[in-house]
Amino acid sequence: MLVRRLARPLLGSMFILGGLDAVRHPHEKSPAAEGVVRFLREKTSVTVPDDIATVVRLDGIAKLVAGLALSLGRAPRPAAIVLSVSLVPTTLAAHSFWKIDDPDQRATQKLQFFKNASMFGGLLLAAVDTEGKPSIAWRTRRAARRLSRDVGRAAENSSDAVESAAQAAVDSADRIARKTRKALPV
Repeated sequence: MLVRRLARPLLGSMFILGGLDAVRHPHEKSPAAEGVVRFLREKTSVTVPDDIATVVRLDGIAKLVAGLALSLGRAPRPAAIVLSVSLVPTTLAAHSFWKIDDPDQRATQKLQFFKNASMFGGLLLAAVDTEGKPSIAWRTRRAARRLSRDVGRAAENSSDAVESAAQAAVDSADRIARKTRKALPV
């Protein structure tokens, strides 16, 4: 669809540029990342490299690769998930406007924060977009309904077959009994 062909590269372009910048100039972003890295080390069991610049580079590589994948339509749903997971800590680290006293800086960071929140919404849409095809859950439910219907029909048919065979056996027994009675001299 034309909309997807336009929207994905537009959404991915920001992450490609940001990822390249983080890979090339990690030290510019390192101070903002310190809080997130400290949180990950203290509050989670995630292993984080000691060098914050390395963390920034790794995040940049993830954004670059996932941004390219999203833009090119290669595994766009997983790419959108990777980008959204990466965007949340980046946004909290780099655009925490609530900590800033200067009104101009605060307004700028607030705008950037909500721009990222908007991008997060776009990524969520990209993550659930099935390109017009039914979802796996829908296809599974449909297959289960069909299977249930087919099993019901088979059971009904086999029940009819068993009933028919039983009736044939009864009829045969009756015929044999009649012939036997006729053949006996009594």
